[in-house]
Formats: sequence, structure tokens, C-alpha cells
Amino acid sequence: MRTTYMAKESDIERKWHVVDATDIPLGRLSAAVAKILRGKHKPTYTPHVDTGDYVIILNASNVKLTGKKASDKIYSRHTGYPGGLKQISAGELRERKPERLVELSIKGMLPSGPLGRKQAKKLFVYADGEHKQQAQQPQELDIKNLI
Repeated sequence: MRTTYMAKESDIERKWHVVDATDIPLGRLSAAVAKILRGKHKPTYTPHVDTGDYVIILNASNVKLTGKKASDKIYSRHTGYPGGLKQISAGELRERKPERLVELSIKGMLPSGPLGRKQAKKLFVYADGEHKQQAQQPQELDIKNLI
């Protein structure tokens, strides 16, 4: 009788990947990175276990927004006070906090709940081309091959 393989935390090997977001559409970048964070690119993928790798995204300020998303896509949040609805367009968010734009897009593609939050902690986004994770010796990842 065969049994289905289930990954254990002790069996998981995690790698570090660096992605350059320059001129890559936001949705395509987010889908590819979410796949890596979840571990779906590995043969040992198990839906209820965090089998994914770490991802560092550089040049988030140069990510591409296609069509009229820069002006028409609106991100909303509420302060919790009466009349506290705050709205910002995707283009303005890219100018002010480009890391937040990419993070929100990727986190929306991860599962909601404790597993998704654990997977989201393996994401590091930087607006420019420098990162702090040199000690982990991350490997360059060509996102265009994953799309």
C-alpha cells in the first residue's frame, strides 16, 4: 500500500532567492513570488506545511503597472475613527512606499490565516537595488522563466 508524502519541518531545505523587479508587471511578479514562498515549485510541496523559500525583491520602485492601474486602482484602509477612511492610488503608493505596494500584492496571493502569515515573513522587499541579506548568499532568480 502506498502512502501520500507529507513534508515535515525537519525535512525542509530552504533557499534564498533574489528577484529584480525592474520593468516586470506587478501581478506577474506577485504570482511567481507567491508560488516560491508557498513552496509550489518543489516536489515536496505539502499544502498545510510551509515548504517555501525566502525571497528578496529589489528595485520595487521600478515595478511596472500596466493599463490605467496607476490612477484607477485604489488601496483603502480605515483608522478606526469616525470618518477615518484613507485611500491611495497604486501610482501614488508606488511613489511613497513602493515596498508596501509589492508586499500587499504578494500577501493577497498567499493563504489567509497562520500559515499565510508565516509564509509572508519570508519576503523581504527593498525599493532600491541593495539588500541586507548578503550573509545568506542568495541566488539570482530569473522571474521571466517562472511566468
